[in-house]
Amino acid sequence: MAAEEGSRAGEDDLVLAATVTRRHLVAGESKVDIAADLGLSRFKVARLIDQAHAAGLVRIEVEDPRGSSERLAQQLQERLGLRHAAVVDSTGRSPTPGAVGEAAARLLCGLLDPDDVLGLPWSRGVHQMVNALQSLGMRPPPVPVVQLSGALATGSEDSSTVDVVRRAARVLQGGRTVFFAPLVMPDADAAATLRREPSVTAALAAADTVTVAVVGVGAWSAGSSTVFDAVDATTRREVSRAGGTGEIAGRTFAAAGDLVVSPLDERLVSLSGDQLRGIDEVVAIAHGPDKVEVLRAAVAGGLVTSLVTTSATAELLLG
Repeated sequence: MAAEEGSRAGEDDLVLAATVTRRHLVAGESKVDIAADLGLSRFKVARLIDQAHAAGLVRIEVEDPRGSSERLAQQLQERLGLRHAAVVDSTGRSPTPGAVGEAAARLLCGLLDPDDVLGLPWSRGVHQMVNALQSLGMRPPPVPVVQLSGALATGSEDSSTVDVVRRAARVLQGGRTVFFAPLVMPDADAAATLRREPSVTAALAAADTVTVAVVGVGAWSAGSSTVFDAVDATTRREVSRAGGTGEIAGRTFAAAGDLVVSPLDERLVSLSGDQLRGIDEVVAIAHGPDKVEVLRAAVAGGLVTSLVTTSATAELLLG
């Protein structure tokens, strides 16, 4: 009987502690006022508040005024060592490609200086970013735009690499360097012949001048990489056997972020792996669970320095 009475007394103390703490922390009443109202000493009120904390009755949350997306972006920068990050809220829904493209456009405009040279290959994310640059009426500094890869027919986007570069150049008003060629040729000899064309040679050489690039990152799997989807089964196996798990502008890399060499490289009309590594700022636009590991690899290998993604993907990267 005494034990039951002691238990009830303990519960009553916790109820009183919760009441006092709620009035103090939530309602903002002073300890003195609470003590006077309840007929307690202010020291008793202070002890009850301490008791509520010790019993785990108090949970304090401080919301960042910048919002969850900004917090995730900051955490990505700190945890992954990124220079810049932009996160699009995807809580409870899938963000539209336009929302991701808009975030990329805003980040790009904040990065560009008048002495920069922008490089763009084909990717769905780059396509959406250029759409946003046009529709938002942004006014970044005038910089030249260089095409970094040949065209790739995806069947889902009404835009070629040349078109992407031309439209970006209209906004940036700094001139453009383009060439007409597929990204992947049927064989190495055909690709070598095409790369010797003066316009193609000059455009690919201009990749050496690029200081900022915006790229897509694909996992080497169906539906995650437009290059994977465009090549034959033999080529897919060759890249996988070489250790390729991800792809940027056709250049494949391994799980540790190292560029890999496979027969695919000889068939590409694109900037070289060394040129990609030589670009000071490479912004990746990528999201989805299939992109998490390859994004980690690309960042760890120094192929990507900044990232535009969704909150769902950011949480997976941080996890």
